[in-house]
Amino acid sequence: MKSIKTRLVGNFMLVIIITVVILELVLLNAAKQYYYKNLEDVLSNQIRLSSEFYSRYFSTSSLEDLIVDDVDLFWKQTNAQVQILDLKGNVLMDSIGVDYPKIIQTPDIIKAKKGEKGTWIGNVEYDSSQVMAVSYPLISDGNIIGIMRFIASLSSTNKIIRNISLILLWIGFIVVLISGLVSIFLANTIVKPLREVTGVAEKMADGQLKVRSQKKYDDEIGKLSDTLNYMAEELIKKEQLKNDFISSISHELRTPLTSIKGWAITLRSEDLPDNPLLKDGLDIIEKESDRLTYMVEELLDFSRFVSGRITLNKEEMDITKVLKQITKQLTPRANLKNIKLNIDIKEELPIILGDENRIKQVFINLIDNSLKFTPKAGNISLSARMKGQYIVVSVEDCGCGIPREDLPYVKEKFYKGKNSKSNSGLGLSISDEIVKLHGGFIKIESEVNVGTKISVFLPTKEELVK
Repeated sequence: MKSIKTRLVGNFMLVIIITVVILELVLLNAAKQYYYKNLEDVLSNQIRLSSEFYSRYFSTSSLEDLIVDDVDLFWKQTNAQVQILDLKGNVLMDSIGVDYPKIIQTPDIIKAKKGEKGTWIGNVEYDSSQVMAVSYPLISDGNIIGIMRFIASLSSTNKIIRNISLILLWIGFIVVLISGLVSIFLANTIVKPLREVTGVAEKMADGQLKVRSQKKYDDEIGKLSDTLNYMAEELIKKEQLKNDFISSISHELRTPLTSIKGWAITLRSEDLPDNPLLKDGLDIIEKESDRLTYMVEELLDFSRFVSGRITLNKEEMDITKVLKQITKQLTPRANLKNIKLNIDIKEELPIILGDENRIKQVFINLIDNSLKFTPKAGNISLSARMKGQYIVVSVEDCGCGIPREDLPYVKEKFYKGKNSKSNSGLGLSISDEIVKLHGGFIKIESEVNVGTKISVFLPTKEELVK
């Protein structure tokens, strides 16, 4: 994917290069026309003087007499090659002695026959460079009796033009180079604010709603910054409203749930008629009250985390001891489903600094999830090992697994996925927050119909002290 900066600089350079090339061509053509025109004017002035000189002083002489007796006078008027031709185009005299076996019928000679000055640029056999020929009629008694032709090589003129071309090419190269550097600078003035706004937007998308975009220019990018900041403010207000609502509802629900469970236990303890339906109903009420109470506690935890009111009581703790306690606590529940809960800690793990109750909450939640999704007669493995500067505690099951499309989102708040056994969608999110507060992170690996492995990375005490 091409970045905006690359496209901007590329477009700037394309416009600059096209402009420079057009200017170079125009200047080169202008220089060529200028030098050719100068040479043509010089030859034209010289040939007119020679023609007028002939008309004034030698018009009574024939061309043959002129060539025999007085042709040297015409050579002195110019440094160019001089030719005298008859009206048929035959060369009667050439100042450098070139032999012309054929009749010359170039455009300059044809025009001179009509009594006008003619100019021609082309190639000749005796010169490697092009030549410029200027022809003019020789007039005697008002009649055209012959043609005078001055020929000059364009070798030195073309050399000057080539030198000018090289100079213009170097100037063009320098202009393109400087323009390229200026284009990069100009592109940065557009791209840098965009990158900053994009960075702020990414942080906002990651949940960091307190960051703000700094407005530098009062333009479209500045307006985008204002819009992002306004959006963040509105999201914070709505988030706060949602959290207040959750906290309020959670507190309000605790009292009636406690009463419902209390009365269910009381009724069960009373000497009631032997009615299986009544006993089953009271059992269901008590279990559902426990489930709702657990969900309310999750909502309260969530409310504390998002509002920043959660506090950790960090102390030195033996993670091995904690994991063994959790295994012992949840083994009876695993046995009820005929699930084997294994613990595998083969090495002595260092002390960590953390809130023991919160750490227990994390692993109880992870094992609880595995128990929900692991079929009867399945296995759940709890293992711990050192990996670099982290203690890695893994909970691995052979359950239904998590679909690939759900994996990136399972740690998000209220995300329940497609599995019908998912509850509030807060347990894994709260666990992730607790682990982050301890300086660690959670890694999830899963395959549908194979199982899920969740690894918790917790830094050692020595790593936290650093």
